Amino acid sequence: MKPQETRPKDICLDCRQLVELDVGDITKLPPPYDDWVDEPIAEVPDEKRERFEASLDGVIGNVIPVPGTEEEKQALVEKFLVGIDKLFSKEDNWTFLQPFLLSIENCVKCNTCADACPIFEASGRVEIYRPLFRADVLRRIANRKRSKLGALTGRLTGADIPVTWETVARLADLAYRCTLCRRCAQDCPMGIDNGLIAREIRKLFSQELGIHPEELHGAGTMKQLHVGSSTGMNPMALADILEFAEEDIEERTGLNIKIPVDKAGADILIMHNAGEFLSWPENLQAFAIMFELAGLSWTIASDLVGYDSVNYGLFYDDIQYSRVTLKHAEVARKLGVKKVVMGECGHAHKAFMATGDRMWLGESNIPRESCLTLMEDLVCNEKIMVDPSRNDFPVTLHDPCNITRSMGIVMPQRKVLKKIAPQFREMTPHGVHNYCCGGGSGFAIMQSNNFPDWRMRIAGRKKFAQIISAFDDCIGPETNKYVCAPCSNCKGQIRDLLTYYEAWDRCRILYGGLVELVVNAMVDVKEGFLEWDFH
Repeated sequence: MKPQETRPKDICLDCRQLVELDVGDITKLPPPYDDWVDEPIAEVPDEKRERFEASLDGVIGNVIPVPGTEEEKQALVEKFLVGIDKLFSKEDNWTFLQPFLLSIENCVKCNTCADACPIFEASGRVEIYRPLFRADVLRRIANRKRSKLGALTGRLTGADIPVTWETVARLADLAYRCTLCRRCAQDCPMGIDNGLIAREIRKLFSQELGIHPEELHGAGTMKQLHVGSSTGMNPMALADILEFAEEDIEERTGLNIKIPVDKAGADILIMHNAGEFLSWPENLQAFAIMFELAGLSWTIASDLVGYDSVNYGLFYDDIQYSRVTLKHAEVARKLGVKKVVMGECGHAHKAFMATGDRMWLGESNIPRESCLTLMEDLVCNEKIMVDPSRNDFPVTLHDPCNITRSMGIVMPQRKVLKKIAPQFREMTPHGVHNYCCGGGSGFAIMQSNNFPDWRMRIAGRKKFAQIISAFDDCIGPETNKYVCAPCSNCKGQIRDLLTYYEAWDRCRILYGGLVELVVNAMVDVKEGFLEWDFH
């Protein structure tokens, strides 16, 4: 079936694959990538198709085993229908029931959301990626199940969708063709949040059918709870990494800094995404330098889970989210800190604050603050002194969706950049209107099968176009350029985008966080904290 002809009622069709993706339909990139040619998305071998679902669009991200018998398929369908009931139950869905119902019941199908969606646009307007598509599938199934009138009108209008294994499996996959960036919700005149609906579909499949990406669940949440970090880093490994960080700080800057661990009663407990410790240790080091030279009382926790702010449950499962966030709150309470400062991680901001406000209650209601507002205070109120000439190269800012659109933290990072980066320029659009990096909602760590092909060619296409457009006056490799991305997940995606599109060799674009730029400009730190050649 042609991607542009698919309708929600077609999701149940008995066919090998609902839509065929053609990279020739993907939106073109601006210069100097107007001649860029993408290889087709890798085909899923027939042997793998027999074992795992790929009948939506030929992409395997959420690895769903194909049931061996019709009885097993029907059992999963029944669990799905039970999950539908729970999504609409106050007792079972107390966390998000109100906004979920508002979004399910009040959509007028104007399709304003489609023009806001970077995945729908970049794909060449493939119908199944329209934000309304997956929401409408769920809406029709729910209406049919919840009322006799809904069942009758569905049959009369042709909107009745049979709930078969094909329907269920494709809807499970479809929930992972959305980064939950919620740009659609911002543009909707009715306030319909199709990103929330996609997330609730994920929750249904995780909590009722045990279907979830291994990278988010087994290798993510479960590993974090049992080992201490989603990266597999245990407390002993943490001690080694912190010792290395102290040595590297001295080698880079000449400063002898001891990173405080488990300091009871500290003013600040800083929690980082553990990806920083392993992939971007300069971020961890920069925070230590900035905090120490600003004279702050701070600490890092060594307790299990307490040193990794990751909470992938935010993306797919209320129960797993709650298990992790309550552990975070417990660690902060036990240390008796005055507040928790969230490092440069977008989803952790939302998990600790906007969503955390529903869970950090009573004695666990420890004050929480974004590192971005803290940096604004330190830099703009001159509690640390900076020399902006050290950052005299083109810099643009990526706005993480969970920090800007979901939480409204827009200006602090810009005030800092205007103070420390004389060639700062905005992306278009930016702020709450910015595009997702394409790796949101866990996509950046989903590396199996052919999902990275889809993520690079479609999910991240608009973001890469934004980046190169921001530097169109100096795009050549003779000029150092920096994408400031204050989010660990976004940095992982942007790293992969820059690698896929060969942007270091073609354009000399480096990426990193905000705190590294701050330390690079600090007059009390010797020049050269950023290492361009290291890239």
